[in-house]
Amino acid sequence: MWVFGYGSLIWKVDFKYECKLVGYIKGYHRRFYQHSIDHRGIPAKPGRVVTLIQSSDADSRVWGVAYKIKTEDINEVTKHLDFREKNGYSKKTVTFHPQDVNHKPFELTLYVATEENESFAGPASIEDIAKQVVSCTGPSGSNTEYVYNLAAAMRSIAPGVTDDHLFALEEAIRSIDPEL
Repeated sequence: MWVFGYGSLIWKVDFKYECKLVGYIKGYHRRFYQHSIDHRGIPAKPGRVVTLIQSSDADSRVWGVAYKIKTEDINEVTKHLDFREKNGYSKKTVTFHPQDVNHKPFELTLYVATEENESFAGPASIEDIAKQVVSCTGPSGSNTEYVYNLAAAMRSIAPGVTDDHLFALEEAIRSIDPEL
């Protein structure tokens, strides 16, 4: 079993895995369109975290990390991830394209929050999302930390790849973050 990390799973892996590969999936955009009431916000003041939105461009790419789970760990890891991603995320199977050309594309599982879930925040301006992020903290830490960690992780695993939405949000947050 392989699992795709495109948000906090890139830098905050809290499960056993055998190996990991950097690469991308096609046909999606990474967007801060999901409310977080259990990690980066609380029910009274939800934060914003990423989900994947279907793209009209079948060749658009979302970069991230694929983790191979050992057969004997599949049940434990699945149970853990089902709990971790309980706030509106469901599983989907997609094709992963490894950055390393010595590996062929393969199917994997990802967790995606669709528009139908009750915590779907939907689109908003970068400025409005930034204001919300700066004001939120949850059990897993501040919402700004989430954005900063994701942006740093993406620059580390996929240098030269630009994620317009993520990097624009990071810049907007830095311009208003009272902690900076």
